[in-house]
Amino acid sequence: MKKVSFLFCILVLSTTMLFGQAAGPKFEFVEESIDLGTYYTDNLEVIKIEIEFENKGDQPLVVSSVRGCCGTRITAWTREPVNPGEKGTITAEFRPAPRAHSISRTVTAMSNDASGQKIFRIRGKVEEPTTGFNPEPATKAPTAR
Repeated sequence: MKKVSFLFCILVLSTTMLFGQAAGPKFEFVEESIDLGTYYTDNLEVIKIEIEFENKGDQPLVVSSVRGCCGTRITAWTREPVNPGEKGTITAEFRPAPRAHSISRTVTAMSNDASGQKIFRIRGKVEEPTTGFNPEPATKAPTAR
């Protein structure tokens, strides 16, 4: 009886593993994130990036919506179905604030992939330009007499 139960468990587990592989589209970014490097406050323009993704599944991938955070505008994305093994693109742009800060933004894509949404991360920094003139700070404040 124990052998029959053991064989039944093995049969059920192997069947589950064999047929448990979900078929369908699989959305994957070619790169999970991008580091834009350093920008300077005296020379800021609109930053435009093109994000590439691929369908690694076995059925057509349909990207239904794409949104950006923090003022990131999504100007275009591949709206027609992306066949298995093919690539699509998302185009985004934003203007960083003219002050020193870290850039940390996301682009979120919704599709018919079973996992639902995928997030692409954008990183970088904005710094004040260096002028080459660094005055020494005063060691003592003047005193009134």
